[in-house]
Amino acid sequence: MTDPQTFLGQTVGPFTWQQLVTGLGIIVVAFIVRAIVSGWIARRLVALAERTQTESDDVAARALVTPLGWVLPVIGIYLALRVLAAGHDDLLAIADKVFLVAITLVVMWTVFKFIDAWAILAAEQSARSRTPIDNSLIPTLRKAFKAFTAVVVFVVVVQNLGYSVSGLLGALGVGGLAMALAAKDTLANLFGGITILVDRPFRVGDWITLTGADGTVEEIGLRSTRIRTFAKTRVSIPNSTLANATVENHSLMPRRRIKFTVGVTYSTTPDRMRELVRRIEEHLRANEDIHQEFLMVKFTEFGASSLDLLVYCFTVTTDWVAHLQARQEVQLAVMDIVEDLGLEIAFPTQTVHLATGEAPAGEADVQVT
Repeated sequence: MTDPQTFLGQTVGPFTWQQLVTGLGIIVVAFIVRAIVSGWIARRLVALAERTQTESDDVAARALVTPLGWVLPVIGIYLALRVLAAGHDDLLAIADKVFLVAITLVVMWTVFKFIDAWAILAAEQSARSRTPIDNSLIPTLRKAFKAFTAVVVFVVVVQNLGYSVSGLLGALGVGGLAMALAAKDTLANLFGGITILVDRPFRVGDWITLTGADGTVEEIGLRSTRIRTFAKTRVSIPNSTLANATVENHSLMPRRRIKFTVGVTYSTTPDRMRELVRRIEEHLRANEDIHQEFLMVKFTEFGASSLDLLVYCFTVTTDWVAHLQARQEVQLAVMDIVEDLGLEIAFPTQTVHLATGEAPAGEADVQVT
């Protein structure tokens, strides 16, 4: 029977059986400890996360359990490699580098998960706040944070592998300058999109008007903003153009205006005109659809063929269809008041004087309508 000590001293390739058994044992123990510790931490964190109504803490709990659960196996594999590489300096150096890269990737994975948790938390807080963040801003920031993290991890990994980061950064700087010159318009649109997302002159769903477009904002991207017009066409406007344009945001109106002129015939007496003004204003004061902070009914001028009254007020609603309905009811009410007072709404007329060869005793007037 073979002595165990003798058997463990036998070699398999460059390694002894003792090294292989020890390394495998370390890996198995690392996975067992990982299962015990991760299960305990997961139960505790999940129990704490379930006490709240938010989803962000659930994602944060998974961010701790899932990626960090690989720390112990990575450490176990590293220690196993150290055992196998004992007496081989070149293998020890490779094991050290592999361990640093693996730990760095686990940390990056954890940071990515926490960025996702932050994005969910920011969206939840935005939905509850009075000044919500635009829906396009949070995904953009999440991508930017992940890209920044990936660049930092890449530099760290390259540095740990023994390569010169300064030369790489210099090459990237020169290449980046060339790309920036070639992609000048793209970068302008990118920064324009960031400006729109931060400054928030409008949001997705707002009705805006600017030169070349009038409709509802459908999407705010990093390169362009897409607007759905009322004719159901889709207009894409570069963000650099939009950031420098004069944009009228109708959705931010606190109320919508009603403004029109009523012209009655010149046969209207001053008393009837005063009564007409009073009755129209009285109707507006009693109308629940009209904002009572400011309204005005005034006899403004003697027109070419009518006595003109200005009706000026605002509807409580800013919805376009509801506004048109309220405007219609006001105008119909004005027509009813005019009819009730026995007045007539004027229409354009002309008086033409025809002169004959003989001097008439009086002028003949012909009214043309």
